[in-house]
Amino acid sequence: MEGGSDWHSVRRDGATLLDVRLNLKTDDGALIGVTYKGIRQGPPEIIARLEGGEVVDPESYYFRINQMFETASEKYAWLNNILAIGAGHRVADGPVYSLFEVL
Repeated sequence: MEGGSDWHSVRRDGATLLDVRLNLKTDDGALIGVTYKGIRQGPPEIIARLEGGEVVDPESYYFRINQMFETASEKYAWLNNILAIGAGHRVADGPVYSLFEVL
């Protein structure tokens, strides 16, 4: 589904700060708004390889996010009341996240 924006700011120390807002459409047609902030940082040579499109070992850099959801769907309304944290890594097509609800 189209729709979303992300802003990346690179600090002097090379860390990338993320500010992302996007829309998801589930396979049953529900819409879910997602917002998250995060940080990606690591050794300069690893970050340079990532920026060059290489896939590198996720253990070689730090990539974490905090995520919130918003939906009018009754089925997914439980998402409106949670905060998730995630660990990310990049593959050729973009980021992949493992998300965990904060209890």
